[in-house]
Amino acid sequence: MAASREAHAPATAFAFFGSQGGREALPIRIIEEKCTGCKLCIPACPYGGVDVEDKLARLNERCTFCGACISACTFDAIVADVVRKENVDASQYRGVWVIAEHRHGNLAGVTLELLGEGRKLAQQLGTDVSLALLGNSVDGLVDRAAAYGADRIYLVQDPVLATYRTAPYADVMCGLINTHKPEIVLIGATTMGRDLASRIAARIGAGLTADCTGLDINEDTGLLHQTRPAYGGTIMATILCEQARPQMATVRPKVMRKGDEEPGRKAEVHDVPVELTEKSVATRIVEVVRSSGPAVDLQEAEIIVSGGRGLRSADNFSLIEELAETLGGVVGASRATVDAEWIPAYHQVGQTGKTVQPRLYIACGISGAVQHLAGMQSSDCIVAINNDPDAPIFRAAHYGICGDLFEVVPALTRRLQQELGG
Repeated sequence: MAASREAHAPATAFAFFGSQGGREALPIRIIEEKCTGCKLCIPACPYGGVDVEDKLARLNERCTFCGACISACTFDAIVADVVRKENVDASQYRGVWVIAEHRHGNLAGVTLELLGEGRKLAQQLGTDVSLALLGNSVDGLVDRAAAYGADRIYLVQDPVLATYRTAPYADVMCGLINTHKPEIVLIGATTMGRDLASRIAARIGAGLTADCTGLDINEDTGLLHQTRPAYGGTIMATILCEQARPQMATVRPKVMRKGDEEPGRKAEVHDVPVELTEKSVATRIVEVVRSSGPAVDLQEAEIIVSGGRGLRSADNFSLIEELAETLGGVVGASRATVDAEWIPAYHQVGQTGKTVQPRLYIACGISGAVQHLAGMQSSDCIVAINNDPDAPIFRAAHYGICGDLFEVVPALTRRLQQELGG
C-alpha cells in the first residue's frame, strides 16, 4: 500500500450522527433552561465541537458526540439520551481497529500481537485494519505499526496525551469511534487497556468482553466470537455481541502471536487535530516512580523458571533463582506461593497473574491447576518437574521429569553450568 498522509478533521460528524436520526449510540442534547453559558464545555471538547452564543451552549459541525462536554458541565445542562441497542444499524460499522499502547518510545508487545490478530479477523471480514495511536511526538512509531499490519493509522498528538490518563484518552477515542464507526475494536488487557476500554464502552453504549484468550469470526453471521475463561478458569466461554456496536474486546498479552514483520510496508496516516488543555483534565501526573528492586518483565522474558507449592518454603526459591540465573531467565511463581507471601505478586504466572509466552518455561513443584495453565500453556517449550506422576502439569508439558525437585533442580543447574561454562 502506498504511503499517504493527510490531516483529518471529523467535520461531517454532526451531519452524519446528529439531528437526522442516524446516530445509534449516545446523542447529546443541551437543556437550555439549565445552561448558564459558563463556557466550561468549550475547553473540555477535544474536537472543538462546542460554541457558546448568547449565553447558551451549542454543538457545532465538529461535534463527534464524544461526551467530554457532559462531564465538564457542572449544571447538568448537557445530557446523553441512551438509545436501545437493538436499534443499532450494524451495517454502518466496518473495519477492525486496534488501540495502541506504547511505553518508553516503543509500541507495546500486545499492540503488535493485536495487529497480527486484527489482520486475520479483517481478512475473514474482507476489510482492513486501523490503529488508533494517541500520544505526543509518537510519529516514530508509525513505520513499525505499518510493518506489523496496520493499513491505516489515526495519529493523535498533543502534549496532554504524552502520558496516559483516562479522561483525555477516552474523550479522543470516543470521538474517533463515533465518527468512523469501526465494527471491531481491540485493546490489550493491560492496566491501561482495562481502564480505557471500560470507559469507552460505557460511554458509547458498546459491548465489551474482557480478558479474551481467543478471537474468531463466525462465517455465517460475521459476528466476532470472543473466548475468555469463566468460573475461575474451569470453563472457556464464547461471547457474542449481536446488537451493540462496535464489538469491543480486551485481549491478554502473549496469548496471540505477532504477525511477521514486513519492513518497508506503508500505511495511510491520518493526522487528527485535537484541542486539549491541562485545565480541563482533572488529574495530572506528578511523578513516575520506578521500582527500586530488580526488574522482572515476565511477559517479555524468553526463559522463565517458575516455582510452586512444592518448594515448601520461601527460602527454597533460591533453587529457582539459581537455575533461572544460569539460563539467563527470570523467576516466575504460582498463585499459591504468592498467596503464602513467599515471593512478590509481580512474579505470578496464571489467570490472575501474567500470561506469558516464553521460548522455555520450566515449572518446578507446580501441580498445573487450570488457572496456572491458562497463563503459560502457549509457551514454545514446557518442562515440568514434579514428584506426582498424575499432576496435570505433565499433560501440558513437552518434557516431564517425575522426581524430587530438591534433587532434580540442583542437579540440572550444575549440569547446565558445566555445559554453559559456569
